[in-house]
Amino acid sequence: MKFGILFTSHPNTDTEPYPHRDVHARVTREILRADELGYDYAWLAEHHFSNEYGIMPDVFVYAGYLAGLTKRIKIGTAVVTLPLANPLRVAENAAFVDILSGGRFALGLGSGYRQYEFDGFGIDFEARRDIQEEALPLLMELLATKRAAHQGKHFQFKVDGAYELFPHALQKPHPPVFLAGATERSIAVAGRMGFGLMLSSWTPFAELARQTARYRAHLEETPASLRANPARGHVDIARLVYVAETDAAARRDSEPGILRHLSHFASGHTSGYLGTVQEKTVGSRAGYEALAHDIILHGSPATVAEKIAHLRDTTGATSIMLHYPPWYGLEKALASLELFASEVAPKLRAPEGPVGRISAA
Repeated sequence: MKFGILFTSHPNTDTEPYPHRDVHARVTREILRADELGYDYAWLAEHHFSNEYGIMPDVFVYAGYLAGLTKRIKIGTAVVTLPLANPLRVAENAAFVDILSGGRFALGLGSGYRQYEFDGFGIDFEARRDIQEEALPLLMELLATKRAAHQGKHFQFKVDGAYELFPHALQKPHPPVFLAGATERSIAVAGRMGFGLMLSSWTPFAELARQTARYRAHLEETPASLRANPARGHVDIARLVYVAETDAAARRDSEPGILRHLSHFASGHTSGYLGTVQEKTVGSRAGYEALAHDIILHGSPATVAEKIAHLRDTTGATSIMLHYPPWYGLEKALASLELFASEVAPKLRAPEGPVGRISAA
């Protein structure tokens, strides 16, 4: 398996005072340590307008900055909110960051789940999936052919004839492209269009297995023109992770922070799938023990490794995207990342192999 970390640039408002500029230095320090520890991916999340979640207006700017600071870790977006973007600019920037990073870029896309962000940009939140589904084939055409002409409901552009998309990415045929999904609709799109699939940190284990089964069924529908995506067939599951020497120590260190994080998702700030998953599936698991049963990966190295092996075997996950709120504090967060890298990841890594059966790739 491979292991990445999801960085939401979420400020700790207790220690990073308004206007929370310190969050970026702290997150950069965590990413540099992740690079040293051998993590496979640093995933960057786009978010706008709120200090109660992420502060990251442009993931491509940050990715370009990190490209010059890191040595081996892949830099990915999780995600670019595609309905708030122009697919041509996304394709250009993905290729540019791929060059700047020496071919270490991965592009993760999603439709968004926070209505206040759409309101801020004047984009219809209810139309977000329609906008995304118009943008996705255009983006893939641009990545593959470097040209496209389109007159649609949401996008109009023409790059053809003597003109083409520049620059060209280092990775061939293009960087890996993932799609975040959780609904039947988005999972079907991910499979049919040959994207890698990213899954939510709040979805219980059993539902994750059902979602990945649907995704693999739709992979059979991917046309030949889209099967070259290096991410096709890969499933990356986001999980809230905290590792300590014992289960009891992990609970002691993380329980207040994880419940505080959960309360944010239950407070009306999120919409769409993530706005309802807490009510439908997490709401009945409000306590720490219930969350630890089938949602979060908290505990000793042995406990966390066992849970990840279970996810791998039941979902076919090829990678795990570690996530954690800022409330633990920098030193505890780094200690958890270090213990995971030294005691958990080595038990689950395996030689590279083809993706197909339900196992790590």
